[in-house]
Amino acid sequence: MTMRKMPLILSIAAALAGTALAQDAGKSVWQGVFTADQADRGSAVYAERCGACHGAALNGTGEAPALVGGEFVSHWDTMTVGDLYDRVRTTMPQNDPQSLSREDYADVLAFLLKNNGFPAGAQPLDRRSEVLATIGITAEKPASTGS
Repeated sequence: MTMRKMPLILSIAAALAGTALAQDAGKSVWQGVFTADQADRGSAVYAERCGACHGAALNGTGEAPALVGGEFVSHWDTMTVGDLYDRVRTTMPQNDPQSLSREDYADVLAFLLKNNGFPAGAQPLDRRSEVLATIGITAEKPASTGS
């Protein structure tokens, strides 16, 4: 193997290992990663800034996809809450991306997680992408979640 190929291979291996660590060593959405109060705050923000496009019941309208249900959860299955947070924060609302505070985006995510059947916990969902990247999203509830 040439010396030029080695850094590329190491970079790919590091990226794959980082993703695996985020999902294996970190938390899971099944462990209560947001609070009920935070989801309630997120409900108000969602109604004001997201509901017109995604629907009051999160079922989607027109071209805006549903944010609740099997298709939504399976799309994000094996990814992290950080992936979802970054997507929402950088692209939504579609007519004014990045216009909410990081706290509001975290609150809306808590609302989405709650409405997709994930349990609330004692600590609010963090607003930092690097912390959220350690929380794995899995569609199926693990046999043992610690909650």
